[in-house]
Amino acid sequence: MRSLLFVPGDSPRKQQKGLASGADALILDLEDSVALDAKPQAREITRAFLAEARALPRRPRLIVRVNALTTGLTEADLDAVMPGAPDAIMLPKSESGSDTGHLAAKIAVREAECDLPDGGTRIIPIATETGKGIFGLGSYAGATHRLDALTWGAEDLSADLGAETNRLPDGHYTDPYRLARSLTLFAAASAQVDAIDTVFTAFRDAEGFRAECLAARRDGFTGKMAIHPDQVATINEVFSPAPEALARAQAIIALFAANPGVGVIGLDGEMLDRPHLIRAQRLLARARKLAE
Repeated sequence: MRSLLFVPGDSPRKQQKGLASGADALILDLEDSVALDAKPQAREITRAFLAEARALPRRPRLIVRVNALTTGLTEADLDAVMPGAPDAIMLPKSESGSDTGHLAAKIAVREAECDLPDGGTRIIPIATETGKGIFGLGSYAGATHRLDALTWGAEDLSADLGAETNRLPDGHYTDPYRLARSLTLFAAASAQVDAIDTVFTAFRDAEGFRAECLAARRDGFTGKMAIHPDQVATINEVFSPAPEALARAQAIIALFAANPGVGVIGLDGEMLDRPHLIRAQRLLARARKLAE
């Protein structure tokens, strides 16, 4: 997944617009974008949309963001949407791998009740939305076989910290949020899943958004969440491997294959060793997945 677009769970119009956005995944939101008294209706609208979208010959991945485990709303969310067979459940305000294990158990029961494939519903935690969650980032590795990716959040975290803002005047994150972002990358690498970058809320700032996408790709994120359909094309472009990058990766792999007993090889004036080979292999693997 390169682009994951949030769409409110109570808006059929925006859900349909999301289908036409070109996003790799839609995040059908039952949490922050839906008022408390609108959540029952949002669940029904979301379940109907899941059934409709799953029947399409080509469709994005369908992810449902449920309400946090501490709200008392998660059970009702899952009861409503699991019959629609979402591809994944996004868990907000996740604070540790044990939270994902707790959610996994709830999902497993409903997969059995709905005659869905065991283990087919994946989990994507938003792992930094509370201060406590920062200290649980190392616990996701091995927590559940359903873990699909890790992402982070800056808006809820700033509220939890009581911060005045999470960005500097130039648009860059302040130090606490840069730390949360970096630790999410490390946690995803430890758990051997993709790291997805958080949203960019100033959706009319196209230049700033593109710069943030490029920085995320540079550092190791494989995709980014979006809050507006206009952001999708930029995400897809930035997180798609460039032809020149693929050509260089192929050259590196071919060079090591032709010299199996050599640990260090020179290419275009640069000394390359095993980490360069691993990066090249991962880039080609991502390109193959995108082509499927």
